[in-house]
Amino acid sequence: MRYLLHLSITEAAERDPGHEAIRFAADSLSYGELERRANGLARLLVDRGVRRGHRVGIYAEKCLELPVAMYGIMKAGAAYVPLDPSAPAARLRRIVADCEIEVVISRETKRRALAAWLAGAAPVRACVGIAPGYDLGTECVPWSEISPADAAPSVGTIEQDLAYVLYTSGSTAEPKGIMHTHRSALCFAEVAASTYGFSSRDRLSNHAPLQFDLSTLDYFAAAVCGATTVIIPEAYTRVPASLSQLMETERLTTLYAVPLAMIQLTLHGALEKRDLSALRWVLFGGEPFPTKHLRHMMRLLPHALFSNVYGPTEVNGCTYHLVPPLPEGSDDPIPIGSVYPNVEALVVDADDAIILDDRPGELLIRSGTRMAGYWRRPEMTQRATYRRTAPGGGEDLFHRTGDLVNRRPDGSFAFLGRKDRQIKTRGHRVELDEIEVALLGHPRVEEAAAYAIPDDEGSQRILACVQLAAPATAPADVEAELEAHLRGELPPYAIPAEIKVLESLPRTPNGKIDRRQLQEQALAASDRAGIR
Repeated sequence: MRYLLHLSITEAAERDPGHEAIRFAADSLSYGELERRANGLARLLVDRGVRRGHRVGIYAEKCLELPVAMYGIMKAGAAYVPLDPSAPAARLRRIVADCEIEVVISRETKRRALAAWLAGAAPVRACVGIAPGYDLGTECVPWSEISPADAAPSVGTIEQDLAYVLYTSGSTAEPKGIMHTHRSALCFAEVAASTYGFSSRDRLSNHAPLQFDLSTLDYFAAAVCGATTVIIPEAYTRVPASLSQLMETERLTTLYAVPLAMIQLTLHGALEKRDLSALRWVLFGGEPFPTKHLRHMMRLLPHALFSNVYGPTEVNGCTYHLVPPLPEGSDDPIPIGSVYPNVEALVVDADDAIILDDRPGELLIRSGTRMAGYWRRPEMTQRATYRRTAPGGGEDLFHRTGDLVNRRPDGSFAFLGRKDRQIKTRGHRVELDEIEVALLGHPRVEEAAAYAIPDDEGSQRILACVQLAAPATAPADVEAELEAHLRGELPPYAIPAEIKVLESLPRTPNGKIDRRQLQEQALAASDRAGIR
């Protein structure tokens, strides 16, 4: 009986040890090789004092060692914690200290970067994957000294134990750790594999970095059905034409990525020149996919099914929407759809009263995929939890997503924006996401971001930035053109005070538009100009 996340690869290795589990560039690991290498790493970690419940960091770029590290850590009874290779040293030190990480798994290619931030990271006492001879101030064990093993150590792990902790930025920009157990992660992997009909014949892309929750579907849903995960090298994720070539060469059957990657692939990936006949699913999530770009991509890949996958990191995926053919001229936002099996959803108003009709409210999720909580932040966990008396006693626990939705006539959900993306300006309530949708309705606009800063009258000043589809041909007065467009779509109080055209919008490490950075830049400029 599979009840632990890492038993997926154990069972796959027993069924077909030679079947390819992981591919990266020209190299690969079979399920048998992945199982034995993970067992060997688990034994080394236990020998170095790692115990059930410990947290072990993974600091490496995409490579074959990533899944070995993930499964090896879990087989040792510990939880893996991805450490973003692109993150600043100060942030990495805060995460290591907060999560009390004593062992870090890395690679020789990250030796210099590791040394730069490891100084001052007091808890770390051992680095696996790094050869001795470099002053890191810790014990170092190279990958070459880790012997594959036929069996993992016995550590007493059960399904309620932690499997991984993913750190994301909170409302204060301080990283917060989201704890997932073997049960919550395996529940999502199994429901996703069932929903999309994955089998051992499938080849799933791993486009997202390990610290991004999209990666859990790539690795774990593939493993539960013995499919192959194809890790997309970082260089390919930045060059759309190379990515599409890799998709053709690897005969990918499922592509899962954020809308930004999909848009770039559509516009610059030469999809019409590739043989992508093996591709049967295109899954996207993380933020809304502008309808005009999605319609374009669907035209280029008419044989594939497209699905909007929704779910905060705290509950993994919880809803999905199979996108029907999109009519020309319609730019209505794509719904987030219906809940997966084993998920219950509620919509509540500002007073936590349950909404049964189509009025907007906050989406709450009860599911086996729900997190165990925020690491060492019980007050934050409490605030994010809605409690309902269960039939027969006890409590039903729901996660407050912070996302505003309404029910569509068919019972599915439409995403309206973040609860904290609603502002008040001059007494009017304004949804910033509505402004972005209106901007995206202009044919010149490729991407858009709306945000607000305080003004000098105790209200909010709305600003917007856009990235154009063809900036070289844009007229000099394009800002005025965009403003005129918005005046035909929005009430006067929702028109941004300023619309800037940027060559590219800033991004978070996960590829989402970094509205916080835009807001901070606007605040600094406003202070310098004495506007507020």
